[in-house]
Amino acid sequence: MRFKFSLFLSLLFGFSLLQSCTSGDEVDFSRQIKPILNKRCIACHGGVKKQGGVSFLFEEEAKSKGKSGKMIIVEGDAHASEMIRRLTLSDPDERMPFEADPLPEEEIELLTRWIEQGAKWGEHWAYQKVEKPEVPDKDQDWAKNEIDHFIAVKAEEKGLEVSKEAEPEVLARRVALDLIGFPAPDSLKAAYLANPTDENYEAYVDQLLASPHYGEKWTSMWLDLARYADTKGYERDDERNIWRYRDWLIRSFNTDMPYDQFITEQLAGDLLENPTDDQLIATAFHRNTMTNDEGGTDNEEFRVAAVIDRVNTTWETLMSTTFACVQCHSHPYDPFRHEDYYRFMAFFNNTRDNDAYAEYPVLRHFDLEQKEQLGQLTSWATDHLNEDQASEIKHFIKTFQPAINSLETDEFVNSELSDTKWLAMRNNSSARLSNVDLTNDKKLIFRYASGLRSGSLFLHTGSPKGPVIGQFRLKPNKGGWQIAEIPLQSVGDKHDIFFTFSSSQLKDPLQTGIRFDWFHFTDAPYENLPKPQQNTFWSLVKTNTEETPIMLDNVEEWSRETHVFERGSWLSKGEKVVAGVPVSLNEFPEEYPQNRLGLAQWMTDKKHPLTSRTMVNRVWEQFFGRGLVETLEDLGTQGAEPTHQQLLDYLSYQFMYEDEWHLKRLMKKIVMSATYRQDSRISKKQLEKDQFNMYLARGPRVRLSAEQIRDQALAISGKLNPEMYGKPVMPYQPDGVWLSPYNGKKWKESDGGQQYRRALYTFWKRTSPYPSMINFDGVGREVCSARRINTNTPLQALTTLNDSVYVDLAIHFAQQIELRDIDQSIVKAYHQATGKAIDPKRKEALKNLYDEALKSYQKEEEAETLAFAMVTNALFNIDEVIMKN
Repeated sequence: MRFKFSLFLSLLFGFSLLQSCTSGDEVDFSRQIKPILNKRCIACHGGVKKQGGVSFLFEEEAKSKGKSGKMIIVEGDAHASEMIRRLTLSDPDERMPFEADPLPEEEIELLTRWIEQGAKWGEHWAYQKVEKPEVPDKDQDWAKNEIDHFIAVKAEEKGLEVSKEAEPEVLARRVALDLIGFPAPDSLKAAYLANPTDENYEAYVDQLLASPHYGEKWTSMWLDLARYADTKGYERDDERNIWRYRDWLIRSFNTDMPYDQFITEQLAGDLLENPTDDQLIATAFHRNTMTNDEGGTDNEEFRVAAVIDRVNTTWETLMSTTFACVQCHSHPYDPFRHEDYYRFMAFFNNTRDNDAYAEYPVLRHFDLEQKEQLGQLTSWATDHLNEDQASEIKHFIKTFQPAINSLETDEFVNSELSDTKWLAMRNNSSARLSNVDLTNDKKLIFRYASGLRSGSLFLHTGSPKGPVIGQFRLKPNKGGWQIAEIPLQSVGDKHDIFFTFSSSQLKDPLQTGIRFDWFHFTDAPYENLPKPQQNTFWSLVKTNTEETPIMLDNVEEWSRETHVFERGSWLSKGEKVVAGVPVSLNEFPEEYPQNRLGLAQWMTDKKHPLTSRTMVNRVWEQFFGRGLVETLEDLGTQGAEPTHQQLLDYLSYQFMYEDEWHLKRLMKKIVMSATYRQDSRISKKQLEKDQFNMYLARGPRVRLSAEQIRDQALAISGKLNPEMYGKPVMPYQPDGVWLSPYNGKKWKESDGGQQYRRALYTFWKRTSPYPSMINFDGVGREVCSARRINTNTPLQALTTLNDSVYVDLAIHFAQQIELRDIDQSIVKAYHQATGKAIDPKRKEALKNLYDEALKSYQKEEEAETLAFAMVTNALFNIDEVIMKN
């Protein structure tokens, strides 16, 4: 009887609910329904789990039958929808959510009304094509451009009053910190401060945008996204020569390279027609992945790990989407299926790199004379050989590709992969290189190392005792890596190649006689080149050069297949897939190639909903300390709600269509706005209504980044070395921070003023990043970091007060200031540090600090300078200096 009565109450509740839901405003799926599903249902009924065969992730799943055979959602009929029935049952064993509190009545009412209205499925705003919204029609004397109309309307909705413009000195410092990363020299801002009109402010902004230091500042931001470091990561964390990529970024920002081109060259510069060296260097974006040099590791495992990192980085950096979880299962909250991950991964799975120690493929860097020689050889080859042969000769000289790394050998007899990286052969040994396409190939060029004076290497087909198709006799050499060639008999087709090696010099059966790095099988007519061209070819091939890791795809016969990984494990390969993109985003046109270049074209298509929004949001965060969507890493349904979605779409549309992807135009629009120029002081009302300045009724008040704090200290102390580009430098660092047990390398302090270069040139070791920058929330860069989360710890104050870098700069700062009148010296130092005049209270505090310090140093030489250095050191630590306010 009690059961029947409870059932009656449930039915009565359901009936009354339906009655209340037949009318009312139309329910918005994305804004009202999706958040409920994500919060209450998806944990059990979505991408990871589908309890009872029920999923609310995709429309076709939610509007189908569960395992019970009942329809989950019936469009227009909440009474027939199993979802509503289960939400309104009284029996806790049957009611949903299972083993949790029932949904609030208002949420059930909303879901019911939505179903009654037809259960119209919606698309999250970030996955919809960017359309240009109308600028609010608001008469606003305060406004300087369209940005301000959006801000003013929202501020009014929130009961906030916008603020007046900041003082010229404050604004001059703020915009310099934002555009070039440190306070502008007096000569640059003098005209604006002398006459702070809109015209002079604009001229000042244009000068900052034209400064070569602009590119350095914005490169600092991008390095976190590119997970740039000067080492490879993992346990050995050995050095990586990739600084030319950093320099490419600086030049790209300075020349205002359109963002669509900026993306394309980083994703696929090698696939462009006749790519330049710069376009090849740009692809190092995805060679910043970690490489595991530790002996005994599985090279394929870490090759796959690098490819997965490239997929995740591409999504997080360029599309603000958390795609990593789709490696193991469909996305729990957003419309991305498990197989989408591997179809996308197929774009990257065919690259030539494979966790080799030398990080092939590489771009080799020649000096001016060698470049001229290469140009002459290329010109000769173009005139006398066919196009493919001429191209192969040039490509091989510059990249050593296409080559097979020796770590791809197997079937070892008395041989092995030394340190799992190189084929190492002993006396009377053999090893196999499987399935080598020898069609038309007439020569093998290979890189080897041997300290022996004699020895014989034979190449066999089919088995170690098969027909010999080539042989090589060792000659006395200086040791170290050598490059040699072997003429091959023409056998055509694909064969297993077996290498056999023997040497009478090898008496110890465990001694390695020869190691191999790579093998280049070729049909290029090297042997037919005239003697001068042959000499040039071998001179360039054998010369030692610096190298930068780059991206290149496999030649067709080496192409890899891509499979879905069951539950994300690379060892559990499932269905084979081809390159593709999620159907939930814009289509991938048939005319686009199914490679990384096609991927870049798809991503920079103006129909793509995420690319422009992501970069606009990222740029906005750099200026205001918070994005229009706070979660820079996630614009999806689990990301933060946008505070000004219409403004984000307006700027994103403008960025593509009006600004033509030029970042400087976007940035100028932002810094010219009244929104940006506001005073950052906060009223009591603003504090109560908008503590974190989400609605921007006042100017930004944000602590400077780790790089800016260092660069600013260098600038105001007069020690900033403006030299740009080049190898990383090593400024002051305490002994013992670095421990490099495998190679014993130590931090060697740079000299000749190099220690005073900007922060982005500091050597970045992944397992031991520069300490003072880590204390100020710098990141390790093992993986992509979409945003830094500011902290406030005692370590930060201890850094600026005690770190040898800041003590040294404080002394230099003090030495710059004439100490004839201590009051005037304090006034001058404060103005130099903050750009503002000092008030009496601060002046008195700093004077007291000087007096106390002078007592302590009275027995020292240059006591006054040392005492004043305490003042300048304190200035490095005050809010006015380490904050942008």
